[in-house]
Amino acid sequence: MKQFFGMSQRGNLDEALQGLHAPQFIMLLSNENQLEAHTAALEKRFPGVPSIGCIGMCYQTGVVENGVGIVAFTDGVSAVAGVLEHASTMPVKYIQRLERDLQGLGGSGRDTVCIDFCTGNDACVLTTIFTSLRKRGISLVGGTGGEGRVSVNGRVYQDAVVYGLVRNLGGRVKAYKENIYHQLGDYRFVASGTDRSKYLLGSLNGRSAKQVYKDILHVTDEEIPTRTFQNPFGKLNGDDTCIISIKEVTGSALTCFRQVNDSDVLLLLELGDYRAIVQETIAQIMKDFPRRSAIFSVNCLFRYKLFSQQGYMQQYLRDMAALGSHAGFVGYGEHYNDRFVNQSMTCVVFE
Repeated sequence: MKQFFGMSQRGNLDEALQGLHAPQFIMLLSNENQLEAHTAALEKRFPGVPSIGCIGMCYQTGVVENGVGIVAFTDGVSAVAGVLEHASTMPVKYIQRLERDLQGLGGSGRDTVCIDFCTGNDACVLTTIFTSLRKRGISLVGGTGGEGRVSVNGRVYQDAVVYGLVRNLGGRVKAYKENIYHQLGDYRFVASGTDRSKYLLGSLNGRSAKQVYKDILHVTDEEIPTRTFQNPFGKLNGDDTCIISIKEVTGSALTCFRQVNDSDVLLLLELGDYRAIVQETIAQIMKDFPRRSAIFSVNCLFRYKLFSQQGYMQQYLRDMAALGSHAGFVGYGEHYNDRFVNQSMTCVVFE
C-alpha cells in the first residue's frame, strides 16, 4: 500500500488533492467553516470511495492549523466507512452497521484496523465499537474532532462517530500508544464527588480536588489549566495508565477532558524525557516492522502545544519521518482500542 498526504494552508481542496489518483480510502481534515463544502466536493471528486472526516489540524513534515489536509491510502488496501449516530445517548443502536461492514470486509487483527473520528462521549462510543472489534482481534486508532461535526461518504453528521475499516492487502498492521508521562511520587487517590456528564472531579481521598492539586504542586488556580501539560492525572486501567487532562477549575472541583467516575483510582503524573521516549517508540516500530508502508498517527492538542512551546514540534515531525510515510491529525482526545486517553499519541503502522 501507499499513503498520500496533501494539504492547503488556504483551505483549497483542489490544491490538497493534487497528485492523488485512484484512492481506496480517504481521510479529510478540514476546518470549522469548510467541512460541509469540503465533504461534498470530495465525494463529487471521488464518488463511492470510502471516506471519513472531521475538523482538526493535520501534519506531515509541517502542521496545517486552519486549512485542509487529505490522508489517503492507495495501491493495496480494501476499505469501508460507516457511522454510528446518537453517540451521546445510544451508539449501540447502530452497531449492526459496523457488524455488517466487518463481515463484508473480512480481515483479521493481523491485517485490519479501525480508524475513527468522534464528536464526543468517547468512552461509551469506544466500549460500544470495541465489543465488535474485539471478537476479531482488530485494533482501533482514532480521536475526537472539533466543533461536534464529522463526515462520512459525502455526508456530515453531528453527535456521531465515523469509522473506516482498512484492510492491508500487502502485509500486517499494528496499533501503538505512546505515553510521555510517569507517576509523580507515590500519590494515589480515590475519586469521589464526580459528575460524568460534566467531566467533573470533585474530591480526591475526601478532600477538594483543586486543593489537593494546589497543595502538592504549589500552584495557583490560574496556573492549573496550563500545569496539566506537566502534571496531568492518570487513571489505572489494568497494567496501563490512561492520562486525564485538566480543563479548568470549577469552584473547589476540577473539570477534566475525559470522564472520571466515583471510586476510580487516580495517580498524579509528571512529564518524562519526551525526546527519548519518542526515540524509543520509533525504535520499537522499526524492530516490529523492518518494512513500513505508512504510519498514521493522532497527537493530542496538548502534546502539540507542549511540543510547540518547547520548540520541538518540527523536530518531532522530522523524527517520525525517519519511519517513512508518516501523517496524522491533532485530536482533542485519543483513541486506542477501547481506551479514551488525553495528552497521548496513538498510531497505526502498515507493513
